[in-house]
Amino acid sequence: MPETRVVFYQEADGQAPVVDWLQELLESNERAWTNCRARIELLVQFGHELRRPAADYLRDGIHELRAKQGHVQYRLLYFFHGRQAAILAHALTKEDEVPKADIERAMKRKKLFEANPKAHTYESKD
Repeated sequence: MPETRVVFYQEADGQAPVVDWLQELLESNERAWTNCRARIELLVQFGHELRRPAADYLRDGIHELRAKQGHVQYRLLYFFHGRQAAILAHALTKEDEVPKADIERAMKRKKLFEANPKAHTYESKD
C-alpha cells in the first residue's frame, strides 16, 4: 500500500493552527506530542485503512486521529483529499466525544481547502 501524504491546513494569512499547536505541545508536554506524532505516522502508513483505536470517522468526511496522554484525549481532525490527508484542526477533551465546535471548524476548513488546496497547504519554512 502506498504511503499517504499528510499535509497541514494553512489559513489565507499563512498561519497553520495545527502546526503551531503541535509546536506548543512539544514545548509543554513532550510525551503528548510524541503520542500525536506517532498517530500521524500511522496515518501516513495506513491512510484510509487506519481504524480504532488510532482513528475514527466522525461525520461529513471528517476523521479523527486519537491520542491519549493521562486523562486528556488529543484529537487531530482530518479528511482525505485524493491520496493525501489534510489535518485541519485539533481538539482536547476529557470526554469520548469531540466538541461540536471543533468538528464545525474542521468542516469549514475542509471546504476552504477543497476550493483551493494550494493556498491552504502549509509549506514548512525550514
